[in-house]
Amino acid sequence: MRENLVEVVTGAVVLIVAAAFLFFATGNSGPSVSGGQYPLSASFSSVEGIAIGSDVRMGGVKVGTVTDITLNPQTFRADMTVAVSDQYQLPDDSSILISSEGLLGGSFVEIQPGGSPFNLEPGDTFSDTQGAVGLITLLLRVFGGEN
Repeated sequence: MRENLVEVVTGAVVLIVAAAFLFFATGNSGPSVSGGQYPLSASFSSVEGIAIGSDVRMGGVKVGTVTDITLNPQTFRADMTVAVSDQYQLPDDSSILISSEGLLGGSFVEIQPGGSPFNLEPGDTFSDTQGAVGLITLLLRVFGGEN
């Protein structure tokens, strides 16, 4: 009888620990952007390493998320929509680019604010974009003498 009680208690502890891991894995996936958000668009030659839900950062701080990525059939460029927290009003000459967290790190979208006195409105499009640069391409540029 005592062995059955120990097995039941051990099983209950395992289930509680598993539920706690599941809760933290789904509910605590990093800092989130609180409050309202507004959409902005951009067109890239490559969005390699970026997926829906990827971070949008400014100065290393998460300010939004990627909400949509589609291939434009006329231009053959990747059109991306990002949702930026409405507490950040971005100048209309801001640029957006695909960055990586290092050689082996993940990719994220980075916004570099401009200096214009006019701000981007919801639904506006970034005019200055820079797509992802693949590791092989970068190595070829460095060691192959390409510019």
